[in-house]
Amino acid sequence: MNPRPPVTSDASEAVTPQSLRKQYESGATVDELVAASGLSYGTVLNRLHEAGTVMRTPWQTRRMRQDPQARQRLAARLRTLYEEHGATLTELAAAAGGTRRVARRLLIEAGGSVRTTQQTLRMRAVARAAERQKLALSLRARYEAGASVPDLAQECNYSIATVYRLLHQADARMRPQHNHSPVRGPRKGS
Repeated sequence: MNPRPPVTSDASEAVTPQSLRKQYESGATVDELVAASGLSYGTVLNRLHEAGTVMRTPWQTRRMRQDPQARQRLAARLRTLYEEHGATLTELAAAAGGTRRVARRLLIEAGGSVRTTQQTLRMRAVARAAERQKLALSLRARYEAGASVPDLAQECNYSIATVYRLLHQADARMRPQHNHSPVRGPRKGS
């Protein structure tokens, strides 16, 4: 299925770098732009590069033409990963099978806005703090149910000191010092 050739009201409008880029990003190939504009192949490529166009591979063009909504779905998925899960542009590029530049363009096409590095770091720190608090509360419940600190540390693959910090963070009521094992019955000989 071939897309319609680029249509413009003014011949000069069809050959501006931004106009060529818009037509290319809508699915037109370089060959179709050459035929519609009357420009040489090299000139069309130069103008596309001048406009900052991210070029597709023939495979990407075929895929785009087979499913016109594929790009929109991919862009929406990347925006969700970026905004709700704190993914970076590098992670988006890996998910999309492209470059950071392509991922950034798709994010913007989906209505997203690019974060600064500091914003990403803050977002991830908040997520880590929430996860750490959840872990601390879980450890507290298990500790107060009778689990020992060394056992909790071994189960979670944390140091004993880290488990103590997490228990204190969760305001756990600590058992008397040196008696961190579960409560047992009376000792023999007592």
